[in-house]
Amino acid sequence: MDALIVLLAFVLLAVVVAVIAAPLRASLERPSSGAGGEAESPERAELEAARETKYREIRDAELDFRTGKLSREDFDAIDASLRSEALEILDRLDALDRSATPRDA
Repeated sequence: MDALIVLLAFVLLAVVVAVIAAPLRASLERPSSGAGGEAESPERAELEAARETKYREIRDAELDFRTGKLSREDFDAIDASLRSEALEILDRLDALDRSATPRDA
């Protein structure tokens, strides 16, 4: 009886690990590719990482404001600066996309 309980606990643990690890495995198995199925350029990867970092900084500033760590004035200044930097990154990504896409005239 004890062996059956141990076996069931082991199976349950394996199922939980498999369910939790599924999104991680999927992200590791996904090939990095651009719009045309070609390999992603290092510049694009760097810009995408910078974009995600900037988004995270904006969310952190919003959280700091909501929790009272930042005054309205400080938040407005930080938020404007972060959003300006994010727009610059998005513009660079857009320019990279336009230069990589052949123009059909």
